[in-house]
Amino acid sequence: MREQTTLTELVLDPILAREPAAPRVTYYDDATGARIELSGLTLANWAAKTANLIRDEFGLTPGARVAVLLPAHWQTAAVLLGCWWAGAEVVLHPDPDAELALVTAARLAETDDIAEVAALSLDPLGAPVRDLPLGVTDFATHVRVHGDQFLPRGAGVALDGQPVAEVFAEAKRSAMRQGFGEGDRVLSSTPWDTPAELVDGFVAVLTAGASLVQVVNPDPAAQDRRIEAERVTARR
Repeated sequence: MREQTTLTELVLDPILAREPAAPRVTYYDDATGARIELSGLTLANWAAKTANLIRDEFGLTPGARVAVLLPAHWQTAAVLLGCWWAGAEVVLHPDPDAELALVTAARLAETDDIAEVAALSLDPLGAPVRDLPLGVTDFATHVRVHGDQFLPRGAGVALDGQPVAEVFAEAKRSAMRQGFGEGDRVLSSTPWDTPAELVDGFVAVLTAGASLVQVVNPDPAAQDRRIEAERVTARR
């Protein structure tokens, strides 16, 4: 592994080389009935747009710190991969040393000490956040104009003080510990609020070559039907 390889390259490159069109993130919100599915290629395209936004619009360079204050969501998956592709360190809490925060509107008050802020509506159709304060960027409006290819320029620390190699190694250990393997469909309703939750519930799944079925506001009555419909082979 070259020293400046990004976490996104390590996670996505094998997927894109092997089965780029296969589903990698399938997202359900049982409160709204939403279902969104992203192939590896679509996930990579959205990650590239995010990385280009971070580098070209906000001017961040490898080593910058980005506070990601977002729930477990398909858009969050793309945002995280985009941050890592740009060589940024992701932190999952409000951090005055962060150069950028990517945040839901409900958490804007937590970003007062962060220089640049972009808000996500998490709307499946890409609707903007309404009535944003002056100086806050609407993510959906700005990200769509950026290119869906990205050439990384290096990386360092990846997640809350951990270098890329450490996060990747922990993801591989986590996948083995949880029994995830290539081709698995992993059903999960766990949050990504801490580094350990994020590694176990997202990075480990992709690192194993598996795909994630992430459910929020889960309806217990729908579980058996979903396991069958999505061909779930593993749960966490």
